[in-house]
Parts: sequence; structure tokens; C-alpha cells
Amino acid sequence: MDYWLAALPSAAEEAVEEHLMTCDGCGDRLREVIALAEGLRALARSGSLQVVVSDLFVKHAAETGLRVREYAPPRGEGVQCTVAADDDLLVARLAVDLATASRVDLSWCDPRGIEHQRMADIPIRAEAGSVICQQSITWAKASPTATMIARLVSVDEKGEERLLGEYTFHHTRTIPGPPGWELP
Repeated sequence: MDYWLAALPSAAEEAVEEHLMTCDGCGDRLREVIALAEGLRALARSGSLQVVVSDLFVKHAAETGLRVREYAPPRGEGVQCTVAADDDLLVARLAVDLATASRVDLSWCDPRGIEHQRMADIPIRAEAGSVICQQSITWAKASPTATMIARLVSVDEKGEERLLGEYTFHHTRTIPGPPGWELP
């Protein structure tokens, strides 16, 4: 891995290169690592994952030509949102004070308050002042018109929860054709 990441001193890098020239097993293993890294990179760039990302990730995606659709509803409020067929990434910016939180969960609920998904113990940086969640663009493009509520919840060592922020997304389907799923 250090060789692939160019993290070796030049003498060690030369030794690894010499070894790779003569060892088919290690060469095969390196090719597997490269293929895995490329697959993960392609999956991340596809926008199909729902993950918490950094601002740097979003900026890099935009700088490399990906079309990023972003929404940032104020805490306690909602936003009208949609996606277009040519969007590559869908990002929700959730402004929140994380100064007193050590563990934060991101919960996605329907308008009745029924939780449909929870991302437990998401990565946070207290000084960031927000959580950036990439939604699956594949899922969003297939979604019907619907409302979803994102809740950021602080969870203490006893498992007790405290609401940090709630954000409502009123999604309007604009892509032609029937939606791929319906809310129960």
C-alpha cells in the first residue's frame, strides 16, 4: 500500500519495484489493490452512496466537473428540492452546533416521524459547524414527490438522545417516468 500511495522513501520504492519485477504473486496482489482502489473511487464518484462527506470532497467533486446539487435548509426549517437527470451528486448541508456532542447520529424520518434510516456515530468535526451528507443520486432520481426529515441527534454514553437539529426536505420529482419506489 505504501508503494501504491507513493509513501515510501526512494530507496525503499526502488527495492519494491525490483521485487515486483520478479515476483508474480506480489505483482498480482498489487494489481488487485489497484483494481479495488479504482472500484471504490468509481463508486464514490457515482454518487450512489449515502455517506457523510467533507467540504473538501464536495469542492473537489465540483472542481473535477461533477454536477453537484446542494441544499442547506436552516435548522428547524424546510427547503423545496429536486434533482435533474444530469446531476451527479446530491448534498445536504446541515448547519449545527457540534461543540458539546461526542457522538452524533443522522436519522431520516418521514413526515409522521417514523424513522426509515439511521446513520449511527457519523464522523463529525466540532469546529466545522455543519454535517454534510451525500444522498444517493440514484435513489433521488427514482424517488417520487415526497417529504423527508433529517434529524441530527447527539447520543451520550448512556444512550440518551438530544435533538441537535431537524431539517425538512420537500422533494419534487421532475424526471419523467414513474418513480422507482413509493413511501409506505
